[in-house]
Amino acid sequence: MSDQTVRKSSIGRTVSAYVTLTKPRVLELLLVSTVPVMFLAQGGLPNLWLVLATVIGGSMSAGSAGAFNMYLDRDIDAHMHRTENRPLVTGEVSPRGALIFSWTLAIVSTVWLWFTTNWLTAVLSASAIFFYVVIYTMILKRRTEQNIIWGGIAGCFPVLIGWSAVTGSLDWPAFILFLLVFLWTPPHYWPLSMKYKDDYEDVDVPMLGVTRNASQVGLQVILYAWATVACSLLLVPIANMGLVYTVSALVFGGWFIYESHRLYNQAVRGTEARPMRVFHASITYLTLIFVAVAVDPLLPF
Repeated sequence: MSDQTVRKSSIGRTVSAYVTLTKPRVLELLLVSTVPVMFLAQGGLPNLWLVLATVIGGSMSAGSAGAFNMYLDRDIDAHMHRTENRPLVTGEVSPRGALIFSWTLAIVSTVWLWFTTNWLTAVLSASAIFFYVVIYTMILKRRTEQNIIWGGIAGCFPVLIGWSAVTGSLDWPAFILFLLVFLWTPPHYWPLSMKYKDDYEDVDVPMLGVTRNASQVGLQVILYAWATVACSLLLVPIANMGLVYTVSALVFGGWFIYESHRLYNQAVRGTEARPMRVFHASITYLTLIFVAVAVDPLLPF
């Protein structure tokens, strides 16, 4: 193998490691809740350049938050099977490199959104980074089982960012969707904490799956799933949503609730629980709901 090939391979691995720092899978989910809201705020097809600019800025912002999180959690990541291959654990990225990368993305994303969208969107983006890094990662995560409830607020900001990018302001539909994502986060993440209970217990992170038994977690998942679906239906009268969104909220919401009850029943009966089924179902549910949010304004019914 030539020196040039080796260098290219090394550069490729380094780039891949830095991309991993941004948590691409989380990034995809955040964008799913940003772009559709822009359609709703516009009442149709928004300016495509504005959408692109918001996606670029939002991606850098979310990537910054993810990279800060990996930098701050590198000590516990090394002791968890789910995170033991992260770049800061394997040494592919140095702590200093990760910190510089995180700050660079944070600053560039804020400046980018300020000049390509508006000041409100830029401030909301910076607030999301602050909330995820300081409030969740530094303060709540290792101290309370309520960590994901309040820390999850950071994941709600993309909804406000998408709306403000189009309108330059905030309105009730944006707040309803903010609340929807807020209520959705616990039943999305708590099944994951059940799956990796031993990992979190080993590093003394009090996720609900560690501090409560499976049936108690399952009950909480049910309650929040019902609240999420109820909140999704509030959007119908408040944003004057049509048939596509209404049917989607009922059908997909019913499926989400069913999967939540199924997890609880498995826990109560003492049979093998399948929490990751609810985890993946929650992702599909949120994606489909926001697709409906985008499609509904484009149709006359």
